[in-house]
Parts: sequence; C-alpha cells; structure tokens
Amino acid sequence: MRLSQFHLNTVKEVPAEAEIASHRLMLRTGMIRRLAAGLYTWSPLGLMVLRKVEAVVREEMLRAGAIEMLMPSVQPRDLWEETGRWEKFGPQLLKMRDRKEQEYCYGPTHEEVITDFARNELRSYKQLPLNFFQIQTKFRDEIRPRFGVMRAREFLMKDAYSFHLTPESLAETYKAMYDAYTRIFTRLGLKFRAVQADTGAIGGNASHEFQVLADAGEDAIAFSDGSDYAANIEKAEAMPPSGERPAPSAALTRVDTPTQKTIDDVAAFLKVAPSQCVKTILVKGRSGLVALCVRGDHEVNEVKAAHLPELPDTSELASEAEILAATGTRPGFIGPAGLPDDIPVIVDHAAAHLADFVCGGNADGTHYTGANWQRDARINRVADLRKVVEGDPSPDGHGTLRLARGIEVGHVFQLGEKYAQAMNATVLDDAGKIRVMSMGCYGIGVSRIVAAAIEQCHDEAGIRWPEPMAPWRVAVCVINPKNDAQVAQAAEDLYQSLRQQGIDAVLDDRGLRPGQMFADIELLGIPHRVVVSERGLAAGSFEYRSRSESESRNLPREDLITLLG
Repeated sequence: MRLSQFHLNTVKEVPAEAEIASHRLMLRTGMIRRLAAGLYTWSPLGLMVLRKVEAVVREEMLRAGAIEMLMPSVQPRDLWEETGRWEKFGPQLLKMRDRKEQEYCYGPTHEEVITDFARNELRSYKQLPLNFFQIQTKFRDEIRPRFGVMRAREFLMKDAYSFHLTPESLAETYKAMYDAYTRIFTRLGLKFRAVQADTGAIGGNASHEFQVLADAGEDAIAFSDGSDYAANIEKAEAMPPSGERPAPSAALTRVDTPTQKTIDDVAAFLKVAPSQCVKTILVKGRSGLVALCVRGDHEVNEVKAAHLPELPDTSELASEAEILAATGTRPGFIGPAGLPDDIPVIVDHAAAHLADFVCGGNADGTHYTGANWQRDARINRVADLRKVVEGDPSPDGHGTLRLARGIEVGHVFQLGEKYAQAMNATVLDDAGKIRVMSMGCYGIGVSRIVAAAIEQCHDEAGIRWPEPMAPWRVAVCVINPKNDAQVAQAAEDLYQSLRQQGIDAVLDDRGLRPGQMFADIELLGIPHRVVVSERGLAAGSFEYRSRSESESRNLPREDLITLLG
C-alpha cells in the first residue's frame, strides 16, 4: 500500500465529547467518523484494523470446532415473545414495523433466532454437539451512547451458540470456548483477565467475562494476589468475618442528629468510624418493602441483591413517599432497630458481625448508638449483599483481593435449557425419548476490542498497536521522494522486498516534511518505522525506530530485513 494512493485524513483537534483516549485517537487518526449518536463509519484505515481482529477471532473459532453461519439482523417479534424477552429486554431493543404492520426488532443478540434454526434442523442426539457462530452487526439502543465505539449503539460482534444433549457436553464446549478466547486475546497482544460474572439479561447457569485491563474501563474487577481467582465486582464474593460477633456492651440510646443524614456526616458528628455504623437501604420487594443492611463503609451490590428471593429480579430503591408511608420516617434516618415487622431485614455478613453499632433512629433527625442485633434489631436473614473492597480475603482462601478497571470484550455463558425449553427445541436421545437441548452462548465485541486495545496501548504521541492489530507492521518513510530519484527508488526496492517476504508494509511516499510524516506514523501506531534518506544511502544504512523505543538506529539493509522478518 502506498499512502499517496490511500485515503488517510489525520487531524489535530477532536470534538469535546471525545472523553477517553480511544475515542480521541480513533477520530484523530481518521479510523472512524460519527454519523449520529452511537453510529460510526469505519474508514479504510479503521476497517483494516477491524478486519485483522475479525480474522484472529474467526481462525480461533474454527480451530475450536465452531461452524460459521449468518443470521438475519432483523428479527420477528413472535420469536422474542416465545422467550418473554420482547418486553423484558427493555428499551435497548430497537423495535420497528414493516408495511404490513408486522413488528420486528433489530437484533441485539441472536439466542431466539439460533434456537429457532436448531429446532427446525436438529432431530437426533447423533447430530450433537454443534457450535454455530457468526460475525455480524448488532444494535442496542443505548440510553447514553458514549466513548466512541466503546459504547456505540451499532457494533460488530462475534456470537456463537452451542447445542448439547447433556450438561457434561455443554461443560466441555464451554471449556473449549474459554480456551479459544484465551488464545484470541493472547494472539492480539492484550493484557486481560477472565473473571467470573453474573449472567445478566442473557440468563443461564454460569458465565465468565474477558476483561482487557485499562484505567478507562467501565467495569471494576477483583482478583487475588495469591491465586488466579478473578471476578467482576458484581459477582465477587465477600467472605464473612471470622470469629463470633462481640457481645453487647452498650445501652441503646437515641441521639439527635438534626441535619446529619449520610454515613460520613453521622460518623463525624458522633465521632465513630463509618465501619461501626449500619447503613439501611429500603428496596421494593415482591410483597412490600425490604430492608438491606450493610456496614457504613460498604456499598450494597445491586446485582447480588437482585438475586435475593424476596426481590423481583431487580433491586429498585423505594421512593421517599413509599418509605414515609411504610415507616413514618424520611430517608437518612432509617435503621433496623424498630422497623415495622412486615419489612424483612436482610443483613450483610460484615454488618451482622457488629456490636454496639450506630444506625438510623426511625424518627426524623435521630440516630441510635449502642444498637445490637437480636437485642434491639431483628435479622430475618444474613446474606452476601456488598461489593468487595481492596484487601478483602480472596474467596478461594488464597491471598487478598485487589481491584482493577477492565473493559469487557468477551463473555461466555452456560445457558442450560432456558431458551430451548421456552422454544421447544428438542431432539430424540438414544432411547427414542424427546429431550430438551442444553445451550451455550459465547460473544466477543469485535469492534470494542479495537477501542480497548487503544486504551491499553497508547502514549502522548498516539496509538501503540500490538503488532497483530496494526494496520501495517512497517512504514517505509521516504525523505524528499519527488526531488531525489535515487532515494525514491531505494525506498521502492525496500518496500517491495518486505512485501515479497510476507511483511505487511506501507510506503509513505506522500512527500511530507519529515516532522509531519513521522508524527503521522507515530499517531497511527505503526510498530516499525524505516526512513530512507540521501544521507542514509550515502552511509549504506537505513534509519530504524521501533514505536516502543525512543531512539533510532542506523542499520544496513541485511540487518534491517532480518530484524523485521
């Protein structure tokens, strides 16, 4: 490729809404251009990178035994009604009508479509297991699309779906996909972690997320410093404190806290540590309000709470009016001591270990000191309700937890029979009995990987691509090509030699001044730069510089070819 014949449009200024590095750099390099909120055109440069990621994903999926296919992006409503997700998926589902007033959606995922395909194509256990995959555009109507292609409404995704007769067969394919994902992100040169995850809207029995580690990551992940344990913050288990709860030693006393509503304000006013306070959150349960209690220095984990049997698959906060009607008290002064009996009290392990704690007084402008469980406040149940914090013991018993930021780029699920049961996807087993198939689901955000890689690999000058993702591995830069035929020919010869040896090279023959040309090459993140100049030719060498190095080296042609090969 010759840059004089390629569409390249780098810019210095970017829109103010480009908040993170990947968004800024993808706009500056011209990889993407905004069409509308959450919708981007991929330029020829951006598409080159996207296709390189896609190729690695496809190769490893095929290596793992998956079979490629392609499903429609537009899906009929009746399939989604079968699984109950037409309403449940929420406003992210883009719905539309055709000229016959039939309703459809633009697919955000394809569980329904693939299950419909399987129930019509598969008849016998002898056809199983099977694993189908596609690489296709998806659409989710994000309420706030941002960060460029990191959280776009339209995106490129690899989604795969496997079908099995037994849970054991599902577990085998799940492991194969886990291993394939590990190879994919390793090949792409990314630092990542596979973490235990909640199954979320997809549902199922077990799942892992693959997180690219980056400071700009939206997800918090917890990992052990003494083992390979890792989980996202929603899934990470908070271990109960060891030992018995201390015996009460103080009397329950109501104190005036007229303007102190937050834990920090109350703790400072009463001169106690936040860890000696109990925070009470009232949420909407299946039949009335439910109280969730955590230690004052901890936060309620909404995902864990949503799994409580008392809650309707969500952890929605009660409104001020609902709290006032149920307790006679306004938010900020609610506590477990003296709550009405019809409000279940579910207490986190760490909070349940406290004695003589501070909590809301269930009367406006008051708090209790010296409160104790069972004596002053009831516990209906103790559960893991909180987000883990740095320094918590690792759930596997090895080391302590550390926290990092991550960008989710892949997710694998053991769906079990959820979709197959709802859509009657069955086969006959070896005894001629009808059996519902078990399913797995395996997704990779192909376009998101591009942004995640930039978040992890950039500096002040621009992108620093891992070599497998770079648009070109080598840039051959020509100094003054229009006025020096000998230099232009030497650059052409080097460029052709690299291409003949299978080295992905680009020839920068645009005739730019050296400073501007080098700045462009650094901005684009090309791993290797070779400069062909009159002075270098006179010395019998080429100026070489790696994108990861700060200094250039002069190398003879043979040494250069060996280095780049």
